[in-house]
Formats: sequence, C-alpha cells, structure tokens
Amino acid sequence: MKSDEYYINEAIKQARKCSASEDVPVGAVIVQGGKIIARGYNQVEKRNNSTAHAEIIAIERAIKKVGYKHLLDCDIYVTLEPCPMCSGAIVLARLRRLVFGAFDPKAGAAASLYNITSDVRLNHRLDVLGGVCETECSLLLKDFFKKLRERKNG
Repeated sequence: MKSDEYYINEAIKQARKCSASEDVPVGAVIVQGGKIIARGYNQVEKRNNSTAHAEIIAIERAIKKVGYKHLLDCDIYVTLEPCPMCSGAIVLARLRRLVFGAFDPKAGAAASLYNITSDVRLNHRLDVLGGVCETECSLLLKDFFKKLRERKNG
C-alpha cells in the first residue's frame, strides 16, 4: 500500500492540469485497493460549470468505473479541503476516507468552516485527515492567485 503523501502527490499532478485554463488548481484522486481508479481536476472555467470541481469529477468517474453509486471501499485524496458541495457529495458517495492537503478557512467543509464529513446527524461519516503535503498544496494555490492578481493589475 502506498502512502497518503504518494496519493496527494498524484492529486497535485491533477491540480497542475488547471494551468491550461484559469481554474483554481485543485486535484483529486480516488483509490480502491491501493490503485487509483479515478482522477479529476477543477474545470469550472474550462466547462463554464460551477459544479465541475475536482472531487465531483473524480467521484463521477469512480462510480462509472465500479458500476455502483456508493464507493464504500474507496478513499479520496484532494489537494484542498473540500467545499460544502464536494463534502456533501463525498458523504453521499459513501467514501471511506478523505485525505486533503491545504486547509480552506473560507470554504472548507471537512474541518475548517464546517464539518460535513463527520457530522453525526448524517447517515454516513468518514475518517478525515487534513494537512498532508500542506505546504506543496498551499503553494499551488498561492502561486495561482498571485499570478491572477498580477494579470488583473498588469
């Protein structure tokens, strides 16, 4: 079995694909039995679709791969703490575990602002580990927003 850092680095590779568009660099991978079965990266701008987050794309692909709506024996690795929409989708897909890189104090819904993935009022909860490769994941975001500000001000 590979380490959490290995899979977060695979998610970082997905996040880097966002550089071709003006999408916020977030990547996700879903792992089943030690193998990556689905990958996704933010495509909100690319698709002109506010729901085209990395996690949603990866979940859709994993469901298609396993042929069932629930991903009970799968783990998701994401470069940024999921937002409320993605945290809800992670719960609904019945993922076993969430591992993420950077915390999101403004929109994070797995630890920072909300705790949807561990809310006892919901019918499914999962293990959550945040801060894995946090520096690398945070740098991707900081660099993106710095360049975006430079383009707007330049």
